[in-house]
Amino acid sequence: MRIVVAEDLYLLRDGMVRLLEAYGHQVVATATTGPETLDVLLTQRPDVAVVDVRMPPTQSDEGLRAALDARRRLPGLPILILSQHVEQLYARELLADGTGGIGYFLKESVFDADQFVDALERVAGGGTAMDPAVIAKLLSSGSSNRRLERLTEREHDVLGLMAEGLSNQAIGQRLFLSESAISKHTTSIFGKLGITDDGNNNRRVLAVLTYLNNA
Repeated sequence: MRIVVAEDLYLLRDGMVRLLEAYGHQVVATATTGPETLDVLLTQRPDVAVVDVRMPPTQSDEGLRAALDARRRLPGLPILILSQHVEQLYARELLADGTGGIGYFLKESVFDADQFVDALERVAGGGTAMDPAVIAKLLSSGSSNRRLERLTEREHDVLGLMAEGLSNQAIGQRLFLSESAISKHTTSIFGKLGITDDGNNNRRVLAVLTYLNNA
């Protein structure tokens, strides 16, 4: 994959570059400020970008706003936010366009290189990779959704793990259910959320976006 890394802390930025290159990926550019992040995203058009939220010059939300601006100009540009903070408003805005290719992880939650690279690959492929802590924060501030209220408790569990980016097999292992049982639950979820298989949309991504947007 061609990857952009936007992180202002040298040790973390250099560590990510070395890690990604060790996994056979190409880091085509790095950025250390919000404006620089936007510039390299637009010029490099990477397969996926890792972007911090708080970057110079203000150390507020420069990186996340650069990611939003880039996705407005390049719809569907895959972005994995890696931060110490959950910015609920901007996170919802990232999810709102319904195109997928979005991930949001807290730095403190990344314990494994394989986990991190796997999340990047899912995002690059148009999927989602959401930190459970980010999911919880988004859901705690969301509005009610009658379609979501139709789901059983088990279906909520399955959909939450789908939002993390887990496959049916991995969800089954987590919930101690067979893969076929998870498949039945996902089919039921799609039906209750009104998500049809038209051959163009990724139903898993649409279900997750519905879940996280609570709209």
